[in-house]
Amino acid sequence: MLQQIVQFAKRISLFIATNIAILLTVSLLLAVLGQLGVLDLAGDQGALLVICAVWGFGAAIVSLLLSRKMAKWTMGVRLVDGRTGNADLDWLHNKVGQLAQQANLPMPEVGFYDSPEVNAFATGPSKSRSLVAVSTGLLKGMSRQEVEGVLAHELSHVANGDMVTMTLIQGVVNAFVLYLSHVIAAIVRNVIARDDERGPSMLGMLASQLVFIAAQIAFGLIGSMITAWFSRQREFRADAGGASLAGRGAMIGALRRLESFQAKVDNARGPQLATLKIAGGPRWLALLSTHPPLQVRIAALEGRA
Repeated sequence: MLQQIVQFAKRISLFIATNIAILLTVSLLLAVLGQLGVLDLAGDQGALLVICAVWGFGAAIVSLLLSRKMAKWTMGVRLVDGRTGNADLDWLHNKVGQLAQQANLPMPEVGFYDSPEVNAFATGPSKSRSLVAVSTGLLKGMSRQEVEGVLAHELSHVANGDMVTMTLIQGVVNAFVLYLSHVIAAIVRNVIARDDERGPSMLGMLASQLVFIAAQIAFGLIGSMITAWFSRQREFRADAGGASLAGRGAMIGALRRLESFQAKVDNARGPQLATLKIAGGPRWLALLSTHPPLQVRIAALEGRA
């Protein structure tokens, strides 16, 4: 149990650190441009907010546009076309096509990746350019009815436009993290320079930059809680959509089976995909968890929540 908690803590930390690293990189560039006089980050607050929004949304949108390619690369996804000669893989492709037709979706790319974890994910920049992939552990560890529930859940994410929604939310969060961090750093810089007619000293500038970085880390953590909350609500919607496509019994059966394989959830490889998978990690640090506990999700489908 302790090992699971430690592993989950590492995954959460890496996920948060990745987002903060992106923001810090952008921030350093903005700081350099500000020092060179290219951008006035302390003057026009409207211009500052626009700049932060461009950078914040820009990072999120680039991530979305590259999501399908990055998923294939980081997870080692191999695509299938329904003519592999492997009964399980051909069934997988055909079942995704059937469910996509039920959901009035274009046929997504279908693939699998070698991993003992029992999990699956959907990603892509749009409904017409989506990818649904499952682990070999899931294909081996679940019945076809349970796999159908998992696939229906993932296709519901696509139908709901969850990838785009989460990108927009992350963009808003990124923008405000940058903006508020700049504002706080500017306040500190102005306080230090208040009694110095020559303007901020090097020590004052260094102090404001350290405050800026600290504010980004703090606001980034709060922002991660916000995006995690939206992600958890998204899971409930996808469960309901999966139950509509594959049947409530298949969806509940899939979640129960996932519960029995909770230890076989690996988000260390490709941590940026953790939020896209059907199953999350152990129940720890609930405010930062991208998935509700499986027991709660099952209760919601059974009408007990």
